[in-house]
Amino acid sequence: MISTVERRFWARETSTEWWDHIIMEVWDDEQWLQNFRMRKATFMELCEELAPTLRRKDTRLRAALPVEKRVAIAIWKLATPDSYRSVGNQFGVGKSTIGIVLMQVCRDINRILLRRTMTLGNVQDIVDGFAQMGFPNCGGAINGTHIPILAPPHLASEYINRKGYFSMILQALVDHCGHFIDINTGWPGKVHDAPIFRNTGLFWKMQAGTFSPDRKITVGDVEMPIVILGDPAYPLMPWLMKLYTGKLDRSKDWFNYRLSRCRMTVECAFG
Repeated sequence: MISTVERRFWARETSTEWWDHIIMEVWDDEQWLQNFRMRKATFMELCEELAPTLRRKDTRLRAALPVEKRVAIAIWKLATPDSYRSVGNQFGVGKSTIGIVLMQVCRDINRILLRRTMTLGNVQDIVDGFAQMGFPNCGGAINGTHIPILAPPHLASEYINRKGYFSMILQALVDHCGHFIDINTGWPGKVHDAPIFRNTGLFWKMQAGTFSPDRKITVGDVEMPIVILGDPAYPLMPWLMKLYTGKLDRSKDWFNYRLSRCRMTVECAFG
């Protein structure tokens, strides 16, 4: 004899009052900036851009999450150190939903918006900005940072960085204001910055002279192209400057000071 058990669909009771009425109706731009790192108008514009791919249909079991709520969940998680459980409680959804929504929104931003919004910007403004900080004909500062991750199920040892935790490396080039103008991510934490850099599109574009305009200045009797600034981990190139090492005279020490001052923009951007 086979007995059957009648099953019922259920879900824990949650509240969306905080999102529906407090955030969407009460918060002003200052509160949006503090918590979402953007104003409400910018947020709504982002939702409009992503709506065609993020919108889902209602089912017989439950209503689909609105696009605005999906984007808000992802931005909140990216902008704060809150756990999945904490974010889920805030927005009235399960913690597994937080993980799914976060990946969907990040994927669509990367696929739809990244190449449209990540641009070199006004090169002359960038060069002028770095010149005011002390370094001439500079088009950006480059560095890498480690993003902590959970131990991957395969090749885990490749992701342990020199500080002893699992990470993935983000390499970024920023302008004089700390705005990101080129990014590359995905390399395991164990890999050194130099080989990562040599395998990026930025390296090959700089090598070919196609990343920035061909604007040279003369320093002494040497023609200097637009350069980027890196730390000692990066290779010295005609278009990549890094610090002098060893015994320094006054001019080299002054060069190092100016380079370090400008390169701090990328450190501050990561911070």
